[in-house]
Amino acid sequence: MTDSTPMLPPFAEETLPGGGHRSFVLKRGQLLRLTDIRGGANVSLTLLNANEKTERLSLPDSLKCQHTAKLTAGHCLYSDMGRVLAAITADTCGWSDSLGGVLCAEEVAQKYGQGRFQELRNGFYRNGTDNLLVELGKWGLGLSDLLMTLNLFSRVDVDEAGALHFVEGNSHAGDYIELYAPMDTLVVLTALQHPMDPNPDYAPKPLKLRWTNAAPSVAEHCRTSRAENQRGFINTDRLFA
Repeated sequence: MTDSTPMLPPFAEETLPGGGHRSFVLKRGQLLRLTDIRGGANVSLTLLNANEKTERLSLPDSLKCQHTAKLTAGHCLYSDMGRVLAAITADTCGWSDSLGGVLCAEEVAQKYGQGRFQELRNGFYRNGTDNLLVELGKWGLGLSDLLMTLNLFSRVDVDEAGALHFVEGNSHAGDYIELYAPMDTLVVLTALQHPMDPNPDYAPKPLKLRWTNAAPSVAEHCRTSRAENQRGFINTDRLFA
């Protein structure tokens, strides 16, 4: 998909600073574009059914039913109920990591140093676990609900021995990923460095977020890319029958 895909003009835009976090309901029929402003961004993200929050993102199901070890354009992000929480309709960097997870406060301190609020004020070093928990708490959720995260814009390869390797430079300035919601989906995200990023400095990159309305046809190539996805969309559509 390119910028020529039929969509209405954006109804909201904002810049998410490096280290920032957000949560919102991406309503059925809405499209979220995340753009890497400077290059080298990473967005740790989890998804839930906005109307039944016990239903949430299942990365094993997303990978298994689509016969892939990576997630990119044409793929769907499945819930643990076999429904499509979001479809990846566009991805100019070509790979998002489903293996790396996020760092907690202790791991951030070990990797980057203390970075305390007392000295750095709003520039203090944040971590993925706490950022996501802050956002989950706004919806009455907690630690037991933080199960799986997808790292958008990042790539991790697995070699023949099973070792994981972070691929630097996977995303460049201007790269973007678009997520279409075929159901009301609670999106929880934070813009922090990937846990395997070898950069020894704490330097999370900013993102641009853009919301638009879109016709269901924007995700048709995701629906038809494999028989499993057709069933997933049918399961999702039944919620609104």
